[in-house]
Amino acid sequence: PLSFTLTGIPGVPVSSSWAALPLCCLYLLMLLGNCCLLWTICAERALHSPMFRFLSMLALADLGLSLCTLPTVLAVFCTLATSLPFRACLAQMYFIHTFSAIESGVLVAMAFDRFVAICHPLRYCSVLGGSLVARAGLLIVLRGVCMVLPVAVLMARMSFCGSRLLSHSFCLHQDMLRLACGDVRPSSWYGLSAVILTKGLDSLAILLSYLLIIRAILATVSPEARAKAFSTCICHLCAVLIFYVPLIGLSVIHRFGRHLPPLTHTLLADAYLLVPPVLNPLVYSWKTQQIRRRILLLLCRR
Repeated sequence: PLSFTLTGIPGVPVSSSWAALPLCCLYLLMLLGNCCLLWTICAERALHSPMFRFLSMLALADLGLSLCTLPTVLAVFCTLATSLPFRACLAQMYFIHTFSAIESGVLVAMAFDRFVAICHPLRYCSVLGGSLVARAGLLIVLRGVCMVLPVAVLMARMSFCGSRLLSHSFCLHQDMLRLACGDVRPSSWYGLSAVILTKGLDSLAILLSYLLIIRAILATVSPEARAKAFSTCICHLCAVLIFYVPLIGLSVIHRFGRHLPPLTHTLLADAYLLVPPVLNPLVYSWKTQQIRRRILLLLCRR
């Protein structure tokens, strides 16, 4: 049966305890942070607003993205199991890219939320009602599922010859496509088009939202009002940068940086899949008083 060989960090032996321990700590921190964030939003009635509903969607997307890679990453670094069947690799690739597209869509929805809150504060509750938030969440999920499905279908019809050694401890579309033989242009061009139609358009929408937000803030006379408006956007800006910087770097390196050391590919891929789920709960807990107070209260009770 067709299978792929997963790799860890170049230069680090397989089943290395000093590499496995930090990864286990990162995954544990990710699980605790996002679960605490979801529990706090559900338990605190003051957080039942559109912004925090979108934040709960972001936490769910982060959990899905990390849990997709958890089995294979820990298997590579904690055991000697480095072989993955083709169907399992294909399923992992599909869910990784689907949750990534969902997270990108949630970041756009959060940018629209900040735009309405700052530019049209009196219409905030009427524009972003509960039904609109639910429909937006459903549309984001359906877009991610439908856009990535043809990528998996095209990959399932590929034939592989020669080396079956992947560059990471999980399966990515670009990495699997590199090992395919035959005509890979349909899968390559559709994959590029899917990235442009999801993350490309999403980044432009976020940029447009912030241009309008900055224009509205600069039109405010009071310096205190400007500072308060800017402070409400800091968390979302951090989440956007944390998500898009590793993503853009990984896409550029996979397509144009094949001459770079393998360690560069590995570190960027790990940062793309691990850094956002770990840092997003920390950023929002640090900047949001209600979340910070609720988590401290829980810790004090324990």
